[in-house]
Amino acid sequence: MNTISITEILELPVQERIQLVELIWDSIAAMPAAVEVSPELKAELEQRMLEFEKNPESGYSWDDVKSRLKDGSWRTA
Repeated sequence: MNTISITEILELPVQERIQLVELIWDSIAAMPAAVEVSPELKAELEQRMLEFEKNPESGYSWDDVKSRLKDGSWRTA
């Protein structure tokens, strides 16, 4: 296995660092069962799902979210 130091990684061009991050992320995403979720987070997610199921129209659409992120209006919500 090749090893590379953090210093060497930080010296890579930005595009190569982005590719490295994508490679790492894809390797993690390929094994979702290996990512542990705390009991507290599981409970929070279950609660949010129940709230969504009670009132699925209460949130924001994906288009609204993208728009708010782009124009910075999410900071005032």
